[in-house]
Parts: sequence; structure tokens; C-alpha cells
Amino acid sequence: MVLFTFFGSIFIAVVVAILFERWGVTRNGYAMSILIALGAVVVLFFLRSLFHLRIGSPGLDAIIGASAALILIPVGAARGRGRRNRRR
Repeated sequence: MVLFTFFGSIFIAVVVAILFERWGVTRNGYAMSILIALGAVVVLFFLRSLFHLRIGSPGLDAIIGASAALILIPVGAARGRGRRNRRR
């Protein structure tokens, strides 16, 4: 049962990342958004399984975790900051 929960959470993270890119909420690119969402969902899944920290159902945890990570991690700003520092 745990394996289905894990892969379901991964699937939800990918769907949330694609929808955020398609709707224009983020502009990281599809691959970067998927990686960010996957990282957040894996961390939340391990927190859920190891320490029993949960927000709701595993699907709700995946949606909230992926959404929060995609909004809080602005990859475009970091790329621009890196380019600016190299010119100096």
C-alpha cells in the first residue's frame, strides 16, 4: 500500500508542475518545475512516513507540497542573478 501511495504522490507532483507551467504561474520550464515538485513531494512523503507529520491525505499533501515548492522557489530569479554576477 505504501508503494502505491508513493507513486501516486509522484504522479500528482508531475501533474501539478505541468499545470503550473501551462497556466503561467511559474516560468521555470517544464523539466525544472517537475524536478522542484518531485523534490518537495519526496521530502513530504518521507516526513509523513518517518515522523507522522501530515496535512491531510497523501494526495492533499502532494498537491500542497508541490504547489508550495513551485511558488517559493523562483528559479528564474536565481538564473538572472547568476548572469548578473558573471558580467562583473
